[in-house]
Amino acid sequence: QVQLAESGGGSVQAGGSLRLTCAASGRTLRSLAMGWYRQAPGKEREFVAGINWTGDNTIYADSVKGRFTVSRSNYENTVYLQMNSLKPEDTGIYYCAADPGTVLVPSKVDYWGQGTQVTVSS
Repeated sequence: QVQLAESGGGSVQAGGSLRLTCAASGRTLRSLAMGWYRQAPGKEREFVAGINWTGDNTIYADSVKGRFTVSRSNYENTVYLQMNSLKPEDTGIYYCAADPGTVLVPSKVDYWGQGTQVTVSS
């Protein structure tokens, strides 16, 4: 079992930055693909970014490319999401995800965090 705990959310103005952290416990993140999803009020959960277990392959939603960066430290059992040039449409609850296979299909993700709120005001 893996327990995931997100932190780092908050309220910022448009153009600002936040760094989200996902800390894992229960087992090592080594060999797990990791990712970030978000859910805005009244909308479905959507994929934001993903990273393979070695950290050398990343993928991003088109809406965040060039602004967000996902990274990981298997030594620290932690995954990060650096968010720059934030926009009001980035507002939502951000969830950390982990899976031995892929995190690109939310219905197949094994492990989820509880989420952290990000609010971007214009």
